[in-house]
Amino acid sequence: MALNCGIVGLPNVGKSTIFSALSSAPAETANYPFCTINPNVGKAALYDPRLTKLAELFKPQRVLPAIVEFVDIAGLVKGASKGEGLGNQFLAHIREVGVIAQVVRCFDNPDIIHVANKIDPTADMDIIAVELALADLETLAKRRERAERSRKVQAKPEQKLAETVLSALDKIAPVLEQGKAARQADLNLDEKAAVWDCHFITMKPQLYVCNVDETGIRQENAHVKAVKRRAAAEGSEAVCICGKFEAELGGIEDPAEKQAFLDDLGIPASGLTALTQAAYRLLGLSTFFTAGADECRAWTIHAGDTAPKAAGVIHTDFEQGFIKAEVYSYEDLLRYGSEAKIKEAGKYRIEGKEYLVRDGDVMFFKFNV
Repeated sequence: MALNCGIVGLPNVGKSTIFSALSSAPAETANYPFCTINPNVGKAALYDPRLTKLAELFKPQRVLPAIVEFVDIAGLVKGASKGEGLGNQFLAHIREVGVIAQVVRCFDNPDIIHVANKIDPTADMDIIAVELALADLETLAKRRERAERSRKVQAKPEQKLAETVLSALDKIAPVLEQGKAARQADLNLDEKAAVWDCHFITMKPQLYVCNVDETGIRQENAHVKAVKRRAAAEGSEAVCICGKFEAELGGIEDPAEKQAFLDDLGIPASGLTALTQAAYRLLGLSTFFTAGADECRAWTIHAGDTAPKAAGVIHTDFEQGFIKAEVYSYEDLLRYGSEAKIKEAGKYRIEGKEYLVRDGDVMFFKFNV
């Protein structure tokens, strides 16, 4: 599974610039609204120092990092839920992504036009929040009609499900009417499952990307602080990205040179790394590795997945015919230096179907087709 991240925001806040810098995929950019009509899609390899170290130890024929897919969705404006700015078309694209990254302009530059003619990150965030909530209210109304009809049928299972759906919608509606996200509604597990088919946009995890200039990447300005306060209040996260620096970093292939570049800037991690780590946390994802002379590879799974589920990410046959998994931790590999020494230390484990895979596990699966 790959992390799928939709980049949204008002027109001309730098979405396409950041998209191109993160994914090394060209996106149409211009100093006017709506230059992006159809969504651009790009993929980026997620740098993980653990995978780099595994490659140094195993010297495989190929190294395959985890992949992040970015979708650059055209700018939303006030009234998008009613079709303004081709909004309905853009909202449909947002429904297809796993996590939303809202780009917020956090720099001052009179030469770059802002759709509202002022730099006010909180106001920008309010516009996006309201438009997404209004779009979800339309979805909610249609789902309520279906549930009301189902409640009138004679079959008890359909009636019970309809009652659960309506209970969930009754909790979600007032939240959306306040311009807030459906994910903030207090739903129990049954209610969440019952409205899963609604595919509410605001039920998706959302984080914020502060688009900053060269100065802002080194020191938080007032705009960035405002965005971070808002994100914290929503239980979300905010990361800072400077498109110029990220583009320069993307052109450096050697990991040591990349780190030297970041050290010179005084930045702990690249914007891509910061963004994907935040998305992983919001989505509850983790990484395990397979390693050998042929290939070292990072795999993305949900935190808490069992060993067969993890095996299924590699191939469905691995999950269906799962027998056992040979496992050791990346930390033990660093500590002991080789698989042989890990075995000598008694840290090489055989795990069965109930084993919950941990972030950083190095695994080898045995299966029977």
